[in-house]
Amino acid sequence: MSNRLIDLKHISKSYGSAKVLDDMSLYIRENEFLTLLGPSGCGKTTTLRIIGGFETPDEGQVFFDGKDITSLPPNKRQLNTVFQKYALFTHMSIAENIAFGLKIKGKSRSYIDDRVKYALKLVNLDGYEKRMPDSLSGGQQQRVAIARAIVNEPRVLLLDEPLGALDLKLRQDMQYELIRLKNELGITFIYVTHDQEEALTMSDTIVVMNQGYIQQIGTPESIYNEPENAFVADFIGDSNIFDAVMVRDRLVSILGVNFACVDEGFGANRPVDAVIRPEDVILDEPGKGSLDGIVTHLIFKGVHYEMEVTANGFEWLVHSTGMFPVGTPVSIRVDPFNIQIMHKPESEDEEAVTADE
Repeated sequence: MSNRLIDLKHISKSYGSAKVLDDMSLYIRENEFLTLLGPSGCGKTTTLRIIGGFETPDEGQVFFDGKDITSLPPNKRQLNTVFQKYALFTHMSIAENIAFGLKIKGKSRSYIDDRVKYALKLVNLDGYEKRMPDSLSGGQQQRVAIARAIVNEPRVLLLDEPLGALDLKLRQDMQYELIRLKNELGITFIYVTHDQEEALTMSDTIVVMNQGYIQQIGTPESIYNEPENAFVADFIGDSNIFDAVMVRDRLVSILGVNFACVDEGFGANRPVDAVIRPEDVILDEPGKGSLDGIVTHLIFKGVHYEMEVTANGFEWLVHSTGMFPVGTPVSIRVDPFNIQIMHKPESEDEEAVTADE
């Protein structure tokens, strides 16, 4: 990917005594689909609103294409925002809703008509010009909100949990639509969500946030397969997270049992966090693996079975295409490559780390 388009430098923001962002730095490249992901109150929407110009940071600067835009109002920035509440004008037709921003800019009638047609085609709503918002489904209204944003040809599209109000099937359809739109339009997308699956599906880059700090920045694959700390591992997908001890390089003790792993450089007999994803736990006949246990729960999930196996006092979460009925004695094996070792935070404060590249 090419150059940095947006640069946030040392951004801090408080509301009263609550510090929402603390010395946060982040850059976003041109034509990138970047997702800010984290639990409620982690600072992701505040970050988006600062980029959009709806909030001013207490400290720090926002650069767009190398220019300082920290105090520039939203309508002077080359970006548009789509909120979770679509905020369509109910007394205006779909065409009038989409044309609103262009009318304010004083564009010609023929230019506006062309752009509206083009935008509706992009969001698969050809022929809807004369319809009124209340005659559309939630998914269609969301498409109109997106059409209204892209008709202004912004360089950046900010999306604040835009699919939150849609049902699962519609959400999935819209995820594919958004990926297609990004590829067709060459716009930079900055997307806010607390939905990890949404983030993994759509993003080029994911920024995981917690308590006003960036916990990890990376591709969906690296965030899922190589979480930097227990918070990220727990937040992205299902995980078995253990208080473990690094016996030496390439050997970790989990629940008192030694497992071969591939990590090095943690020292000898050091406390660490170990993460094993449920799909990486292999179940075998008793005695064939590293430790024995018994299946205590079983649910069929369509693609796989989800089981809980109690072994050495721990409830292991296991995803497998093989089915082991409740009560079956089993043995647990894990490939060394599938054990992720992480440093334990020294203190509570260290649990929220900042990342700056």
